[in-house]
Amino acid sequence: MVGKATLFVVAGFSLIFLVVEYNMGNVSTRAVSNFVDYYLENYAHEAAVGGANLAANEMFLNQSWINGFSDLDFKGAKVNISVGIIDAFKNTRRITSTAEYQGVKQTVEVTLVPSKFSKFAYYSVSEGANIYWTTNDTVWGPFHTQDKFKVSGNPVFFGKVTTLKGYSKTATSKPKFYGGYESGINLPFPADGITNVAAEASSGGNTITGKDTVYVTFASDSIKIKYGFKGAETSYLASSFSPNGVIFVKNAKTVRTKGTVKGQYTLASDKGDIYLDDDIVYNTDPLKNPNSTDVLGIVAKSNVIITDNAVNNKDINIEASIYCETGSFSAQNYDKRPVSGTISLLGGIIQYQRGPVGTFSGSKIKSGFNKSYMYDERLLLTYPPAFPGTGSFEIVSWYE
Repeated sequence: MVGKATLFVVAGFSLIFLVVEYNMGNVSTRAVSNFVDYYLENYAHEAAVGGANLAANEMFLNQSWINGFSDLDFKGAKVNISVGIIDAFKNTRRITSTAEYQGVKQTVEVTLVPSKFSKFAYYSVSEGANIYWTTNDTVWGPFHTQDKFKVSGNPVFFGKVTTLKGYSKTATSKPKFYGGYESGINLPFPADGITNVAAEASSGGNTITGKDTVYVTFASDSIKIKYGFKGAETSYLASSFSPNGVIFVKNAKTVRTKGTVKGQYTLASDKGDIYLDDDIVYNTDPLKNPNSTDVLGIVAKSNVIITDNAVNNKDINIEASIYCETGSFSAQNYDKRPVSGTISLLGGIIQYQRGPVGTFSGSKIKSGFNKSYMYDERLLLTYPPAFPGTGSFEIVSWYE
């Protein structure tokens, strides 16, 4: 009996070992198979990423490039790259890079949009001789100047600060760069960013010509136009007046605007200054509703100026991205007007030379405005129609 029991035990252990050995063999085989699959997928993925980077680089070098590549050899992987225009008006493009390696395919999709100056909360070419960033100044969003900016006190910068020439400060000044700081960055201002705005206005927008003074009042679904102080005001359905949202005033001496903007618009002037006669705000406040689609660009070849009048001597609210190609954003009679409250700006200021909006003695205002500038975060991903660009593209999504 003992002998038979021993035989059963030995046979049982043998069977167990056979099963274990078989399972270990299967595990080993699956591990090798999984490793091979992982290697092939990873190799194809890296080839697809390389193709996407190659195409993005081509677009940065040549903004009109849409040719793509066919059957590129990437160390044994075949890579095919296409570039599609998915929004012709905004020139939004999508790179699709597909790589195949030993029967395994991987795809990377990259969406790019033209880089616009509206992405900046603040941009200047020249900071002026005696204008400082002080303790009263807070900037939200990206900041860049081609000049050396001056600091007196403790200004706060929440976005990334870049500058070509660095900055100078008084001995006790302590600027706060919460978004980071980098010098030596060259981002030239265009010599002529207005031409493209004019072209867009002539193909789906509205061009106003032959008038010395043009009043443009935004009234939600309507746009009201008047020529001269005593001219009769005519109201138009906004979507019919400028279907693509670009309103271009050609050769006028002065453009004056105010109102409530509903939709996406750019108001531009190729010659005369643009005056802000009163508040200009969005129909849907993006601070209360981040899904607001209202956006405004105010684009001047020369200056954008806050009018010295009764309504503007008690604060002014501005919701727009402002662009002054050869001039400044400033307040009319900044050194003579009464203390006028605060400029509450949601958007950005892009200007050739930093302009004054008031005068101060220490931390006390003597004339003009205090400043409360807040960045519109939506401008990182969207922009007003035909707004002047930096000449390159930006990646807004990368899907693998």
